[in-house]
Formats: sequence, structure tokens, C-alpha cells
Amino acid sequence: MKKSLFLVSLIFFINSCKEQRPNQEIWQPLFNGKDLSDWEIKFANHEINFNLNNTFRVQDSMIRISYDDYNTFDDSYAHIYYNKPFSYYKLRFDYRFLGDQVSGGEPWNIRNSGIMLHSQSARSNDFGQFFPVSIEIQLLGGLGKEMRTTGNLCTPGTAVEIDGKINYRHCIKSTSATYHGDQWVRGEVIVLGGESITHLIENDTVLKYQLPQIGGGFTNPRMGDQDWFSRGVESKDYWIAKEGEVLIDGYIALQAESHPIDFKNIEILNLCGCIDPKAKNYKSYFVKADDRLCIY
Repeated sequence: MKKSLFLVSLIFFINSCKEQRPNQEIWQPLFNGKDLSDWEIKFANHEINFNLNNTFRVQDSMIRISYDDYNTFDDSYAHIYYNKPFSYYKLRFDYRFLGDQVSGGEPWNIRNSGIMLHSQSARSNDFGQFFPVSIEIQLLGGLGKEMRTTGNLCTPGTAVEIDGKINYRHCIKSTSATYHGDQWVRGEVIVLGGESITHLIENDTVLKYQLPQIGGGFTNPRMGDQDWFSRGVESKDYWIAKEGEVLIDGYIALQAESHPIDFKNIEILNLCGCIDPKAKNYKSYFVKADDRLCIY
């Protein structure tokens, strides 16, 4: 009897200690390492969750974007979306480019991919849409010689504020190093709702901007309507009516745009939660309050 009481007391003590560690970060994997459950696939000109030519694959605890079964790319732009939106969070991941680009891909897509943040959902994309309206952390691999930064920013249908001014450039370079070859590279983003987004590569801050918002055309506003229609966006008027609307949350999506790439260790740290120190699930690193989640 005494032994049983001791064990119960010990378990209670251990659990109490766990609950009272407000500085301990709780990172959650977005990818289970086994299959693509919790993810949705959208290819331009294909129905939701059609995995054209087995582009998105799972192997050795990686999400692999592969073009082994293609003859030519044929504008088969695609994204795979985690099925839950987020607002305030940190996202970390490892990526590597492999091999050669598939025939038919654009020259600027050699060793080029990205992760979309604050994205529209997979199901809200137009049928032929190349890219979701989103904020993209652009991932580029070195081409063997010249400098080529990674962790850049691209803005399909969006714009951001830098140094107090709205910046409508479609792609903005980071200050990262260049990573040649097929090596793994560690990336991280810190997303604070509609306030700011910070890009880190190999633990170095390489880009920061504020007020992610809808606007600025799709990829090249100088092209007018053709900028939208040539990239399969039929809902141009819907997005133009939302010009200036700050993006406070959205989906996370991995990009497939003609060069093979692997992703692993995709994890998220939610920065929104209970900020009452009296609660069992209080975390000191939360920056956005949602006291509906408090457990006492």
C-alpha cells in the first residue's frame, strides 16, 4: 500500500514539474515521417489531391518533390498544404536540392522552390492557378559559382512593408550565404501574425519585414490583367478588392516548380496560447494571448 502511494505521489510530482516549466518550448512536427496525411495537394489545372506523376512522395522521413516520372514540366506548378492555418508561430525545416531540373521548367526555376506562409487554402485556389496568394520564403540553391542568396521573399498577390514603406517588388533578396551542391540547409521563419515576419538561414537572420498584405498585382503588376490570367488566376477582381488587407494568418505550403527538392524536420512552435502564469499550460514564450486555451 505504501509503495502504491509512493508511486502515485511520484507520478503527480513529475507531472506537476512538467506543467510548471513555462520556458520549455513545445515544437510540433507537421509531417509524421510516414505519409502525407494532414496535407492537401493542389496542382494547377488538376483537382484537389491529385498527385500528378507521383510528384510528392514520402521516403526516409522526408517529403520528396520528384520529377522522375515526367517527360516535361508543362507548367505543372503545385503546392502541398498543411491542413490547418496558423497565425503567430515559428517554423523550422531542413531542405536540399538534388539532381537536375525537369525538361520544360523555366530557367529561373533551376534549384528554386519555397515555402508559402499566410497562404490561401488549397481548396480556395482557382483551378488553373500557378501559385497561391501568399508570402513565400524563397529557397534557392547555388549554381556552382556566383552568389545566389536563399531565404528570400517573393509575393504572389501580396506586398510587405520594409523601412516604413510598402514594397511591391515581387522578389526581394536576403543577406544569406550561398549554398552550392546537394547539402542540407536549415531554415526558420518567425511569423507574428500581421505584424512582422523574419527569415533565418543556418541560425542567421537574413531578412525581416512588416505588415504582410494583399496587393501589388500577382507577380508582375506592369502586365495588368495578363499578370493574373497567364498564371491561371480567374478571381483577380476578388483579390484586387482586398488590396491593403493585412494577412494575419493562413496556411503553410511547400512548393513544387520543376526542380527536385527534399524537406525534413518540418516543425512548428505555436506562439499563441495561454498567457496567465497561474494556468498549467502557460508558456513564457507566447506572444499572442488566447486565454480560452488556459487549463487550471
